[in-house]
Amino acid sequence: MENKILSIVVPVHNEHDTIDKFYNTIQSLELGRDITIEYVFVDDGSTDDTLDILKRLHKMDSVVHYTSFSRNFGKEAGLYAGLQRAQGDYVTVMDVDLQDPPELLPQMLQLVREQKYDVVATRRANRKGEAIIRSWFSKQFYKVMNKISDVPLVDGARDYRIMTRQVVDSLLKLSENQRFSKGMFNWVGFKVKYISFENVPRSGGVSSWSFWSLSKYAVQGIVSFSTVPLTVITYIGITTFLMSIISAIFVVIRAVIYHNSASGWASMVTIMLFIGGIQLLSLGVIGRYLSSIFLEVKDRPIYITKEMDKN
Repeated sequence: MENKILSIVVPVHNEHDTIDKFYNTIQSLELGRDITIEYVFVDDGSTDDTLDILKRLHKMDSVVHYTSFSRNFGKEAGLYAGLQRAQGDYVTVMDVDLQDPPELLPQMLQLVREQKYDVVATRRANRKGEAIIRSWFSKQFYKVMNKISDVPLVDGARDYRIMTRQVVDSLLKLSENQRFSKGMFNWVGFKVKYISFENVPRSGGVSSWSFWSLSKYAVQGIVSFSTVPLTVITYIGITTFLMSIISAIFVVIRAVIYHNSASGWASMVTIMLFIGGIQLLSLGVIGRYLSSIFLEVKDRPIYITKEMDKN
């Protein structure tokens, strides 16, 4: 039987406490005699000794590869760089903190190989251990996205998945700078199987994802996969325009009948503030889309490599 390569893509940022645990855990798995593992670590501008640990692992085991960015470009850039470098017949994306249960990997690989799925992905069955407010906002985000986007998102879905070579090659064709992988994974299509698991706490270290960074990521997802906000403000603009015409007619008629142009100033100010607020809101939404266009037309690289292993 011909040997197959499984590439494990792992973006890392200040994860010196978890890398060795992750490597040792994966090494202990039974994936099949005909499967060779290739590790593709992407150091996203870490400021601790993450890169030194990756270099040590590379010297110890030649199947461990690493790429180090010149600065922190974000997890999306790390995923893209890892997928670019992965050479495997199958490619999996995992977090190094072991919140993506490695023990699911043999089952996921088996489903791809024997049941002919193109992608076997994972989703959290619950958000146990997560802050209540953060969990609530996450659920609302998925509800909103599934109403305004043509690309469905699975609530609780993780980046943790195994993909065939064809799926990875399709993802690499999506080279936009403003990336939202959760949407891209679904946009390319293919036959997908989801596996649920209980939420697992981090094995060490601290998450780089703050509430603010997650909020910005959510906005990026909406802008990348939906034009509904632009449609909404168009209808709001039409509605407020009609309301302003009606208000203008009302003011003129009242002035003619009562000969008192000074009366009604409070209602007029209210109308002006309302219309002005709608205009500013509309400009903000349009500006967010324009900023994405601005960043895309610059055609800047998604990341810059500072160094990488030679193998």
